[in-house]
Amino acid sequence: MMTWLRIACERQVVVRSMKYAFIVGPILIAINEGDLILVGDITTTMVAKMLLTVCVPYLVSTFSSVGAICSMQKEKCQ
Repeated sequence: MMTWLRIACERQVVVRSMKYAFIVGPILIAINEGDLILVGDITTTMVAKMLLTVCVPYLVSTFSSVGAICSMQKEKCQ
């Protein structure tokens, strides 16, 4: 677990994941909440959902990057 977290916190992994989150996240928000945003019907719950929506591509990218790095280094990253 410590190896996995160490790799997940490496600058290269974090920057890559943030790029994906800030590209894919707004697209997902537009798909899921776009109609409500356009009419200005934004609630606190919606804002929380939007923040979580941006977290999803960040986590997917992080898990994928760490898995690829562990596979290339043939490390146990549990």
